[in-house]
Amino acid sequence: MFGIVRPCRHRLGEKFTAAWTAHLCGLCLALRKDHGQFARIVTNYDGLLLSVLTEAQAHDTAGARRTAGPCPLRGMRTASVAQGEGARLAAAVSLVLASAKVRDHVADGDGLLARPSMARAARRVAAGWGRAGERGGLAVGFDTAVLVDAVDRQLGLEALAGTGTPILTVTEPTETATAAAFAHTAVLAGRPGNAGPLAEAGRLFGRLAHLLDAVEDREADAASGAWNPLTATGTSPAEARRLAGDALHGIRLALKDVEFTDAGLAHLLLVHELRRSVDRAFGTAPACASHQPGPYGAPGWQPGPHGAPGPYGPSGEQHGVPQPPYAGNPYAGGAGPVGGGLPGGGGFGGGGGGGFGDGPVPHQPKGRRGFWAGCGMFWLLCCTCKLCCAEQYEGPWSRKKHEGCCRDCDCGSCDCGGCDCCCPCDG
Repeated sequence: MFGIVRPCRHRLGEKFTAAWTAHLCGLCLALRKDHGQFARIVTNYDGLLLSVLTEAQAHDTAGARRTAGPCPLRGMRTASVAQGEGARLAAAVSLVLASAKVRDHVADGDGLLARPSMARAARRVAAGWGRAGERGGLAVGFDTAVLVDAVDRQLGLEALAGTGTPILTVTEPTETATAAAFAHTAVLAGRPGNAGPLAEAGRLFGRLAHLLDAVEDREADAASGAWNPLTATGTSPAEARRLAGDALHGIRLALKDVEFTDAGLAHLLLVHELRRSVDRAFGTAPACASHQPGPYGAPGWQPGPHGAPGPYGPSGEQHGVPQPPYAGNPYAGGAGPVGGGLPGGGGFGGGGGGGFGDGPVPHQPKGRRGFWAGCGMFWLLCCTCKLCCAEQYEGPWSRKKHEGCCRDCDCGSCDCGGCDCCCPCDG
């Protein structure tokens, strides 16, 4: 799995863990149903946000769930999973973006894709995913051409970018693509008035996805000689941190104008968990209860050496388990959680690790696996539950060290920072 929003079940609690898992499995099964078994490999954490947002706005959620049969990734258990147009939109967007990612790997000649025969096979897979995504998008009224155009413009902008180029010039295609996808959830939910603020939230989410991916990959990109937007444009750590903070604040403000039926899970993911994603990327996440290192191994990018404190106050602020939000719109007033703390290429998230600043020097990353070898390792990690439960595992493609997503839990206190969506707490 990849994506920048990777919640921990201990923070979400039983209710929201079940809801989040329902959307994740719903996306996976929508890919299988509409596009075949192999398409399930493009399932990702950020794509399911489209399913979450669609359901959160829906007037009538009857029929939004179905019982799925046993699955190896669930320990051969049945489960209640999300279904409907939100899951199908998430599947279509995931396919188009995965198609672009494969083409990018082919163009770079990564791993086995440097071999002409493997490159030809990968191009056929990418073309098939692109056509499937286009069909899936049209089935729910979404024109995926905006995503394809964004990918094409991204390549052109990267070729022209240099020192002094504003980093937001490079992130613009990603912002445009995610804005269109977020806005379409309002159409599917029958709330056209939400399209504007959701487009703004999506635009800023796309900016964050691009920035965090660049932050996490910068060290590995430098070692391999790959292009990195922060290095290419000369963007300083302090400026990247400021832009990430502004995007977080902007997302919360945009969500205040969205009319939700039940915003609970959407709020937790796009406010609380997104802030934690920035914490992880910049190396300012609070220590886990077991004092294990963060999910990217060695401490990441620290603000201290650059002489600029983070825009959200001291990193020693306590964090913990958000209590269940109330139904309806939780953004109607009160101090926001973004004011109390800090939260990879473009599109819906990315994986990876690395970082900058003080602390132990991380080990030199191994060479990346090729596309097909990484696919095989991904399924092995899934079927053995190492993605969730392992103390440490090697990323299927990047070979970077990660911890299982449920190992890095700081569940000792509430991190809502006065957010009025949560039950009373003294965090």
